[in-house]
Amino acid sequence: MGKVRVAAFSISLDGFGAGPLQDLNNPLGVRGLELHQWVFGTEVFQKMHGQSSGGALGVDNSFAAKSFENLGAWILGRNMFGPMRGPWDGDAWKGWWGDTPPYHTPVFVLTHYARDPLVMNGGTTFYFVTDGIESAMKQAKDAAAGKDVRIGGGVSTVRQYLTAGQIDEMHLALSSVLLGEGEHLFAGMNLAELGFVPEKAVAGENATHLVLRKKSR
Repeated sequence: MGKVRVAAFSISLDGFGAGPLQDLNNPLGVRGLELHQWVFGTEVFQKMHGQSSGGALGVDNSFAAKSFENLGAWILGRNMFGPMRGPWDGDAWKGWWGDTPPYHTPVFVLTHYARDPLVMNGGTTFYFVTDGIESAMKQAKDAAAGKDVRIGGGVSTVRQYLTAGQIDEMHLALSSVLLGEGEHLFAGMNLAELGFVPEKAVAGENATHLVLRKKSR
C-alpha cells in the first residue's frame, strides 16, 4: 500500500520553507530559491530540465532521485501552482514549469475556485480541487493506484496534512540558510505528539537530509 509523503522539501536553519511576498518574480517568496541550491546542481535536476548530461552525483542527488520513486500522484497548494489569487483569469496560466511539468502523474491542486482539468505534456494532468484536503487526498490515492502520494507543498498545504494526521513520512533538506522571515513549517506544532520520530540524518554535499517517519500504531 502506498504512503503519503513529503520529500525533498527544503527548509532553512531557522525552519522556514518559503520566503515572504511570493509573486511572479519570486515563486518561492523573497530569497526562497536559496533554500533549494542543494538540488540545482544535481544530475536529477539537470535531467528534469532537459540536460542530457552533467550534474553532480552523490548524496544530494541520491535523495533527490529517491523523492521521485514510486509516485502515483501529487497534491499541491494553489500557491505552488501559481502566484495569482482569487478567481482564475481564464486558462492562460499553466504553472511555472512550461509545457512539460516535472510531475508525470495526476496532480491535485487545492483551490477555492473551480477550473477544468489541465492536460500537459509528459503525463501530467492538473486537477483543481475545490472541496478540501480530504477530497484531494481521496482523489490522489485513487489515481495513485497503490503507489505513493507526494505532498509537494507549499508550507500551508504540508501543515494542513500534518495537522490532519495524513502524512506518513517526511524527507526534509536542511539548507545552510537563515531566512529570518517567511512561512515557518512547524510553528506551533508538536511533531512528537503527531507521532513522528527521527529515522536518520545524512550529511549531503550542500544540505543535511532529515527523514522522519510516523510511528506505527
